[in-house]
Amino acid sequence: MNDQAIVLREITAEDLPAINAWRAKREVVDALVGNFRHVNADIDRRWYESYLASRANNVRLAICHGESEKCVGVVYLLEINWINRSTEFGIQIGDTAAQGQGIGEAATRLALRHAFGDLNLRRVYLSVLATNERATKLYEKTGFRHEGVLREAAFKSGRYIDLLLMAILDHEFDAPAAHRDR
Repeated sequence: MNDQAIVLREITAEDLPAINAWRAKREVVDALVGNFRHVNADIDRRWYESYLASRANNVRLAICHGESEKCVGVVYLLEINWINRSTEFGIQIGDTAAQGQGIGEAATRLALRHAFGDLNLRRVYLSVLATNERATKLYEKTGFRHEGVLREAAFKSGRYIDLLLMAILDHEFDAPAAHRDR
């Protein structure tokens, strides 16, 4: 999928019902580092208000199909450290019908282009479940490198799982690849 097939835009209050529905899907949450929790609409509304108050150090974007503009996921740049020029990356394709179509790769490349090209960040890092091979391959394909392992750091579905630590530096990002399909 080329980058033009999707667009990124800041999340809005109108995205909250979809985000809340994704948080309620165990199969979606099980692929993420965070634990499954029941989250009601009021909590998500407060979460969104907290985000609005912290926009100087956080970027939360909706991943939308370019033609329909339907929100199918989210991508985040969190806890931006402006001195060290680094941020934590997170992505979720919450609409399970949209998974496996290259949307995650396109959204990752667009988010990295924004981080390095617009925000002048130098380092983007993440953690991923060692059992999430699809995500690990996506991160490797988009230029993230392995930096280490946090052994048995995540409790998921009744067991402890290793977390892989990965990062990409601005000079490692293949900006031409991000434009290849244009």
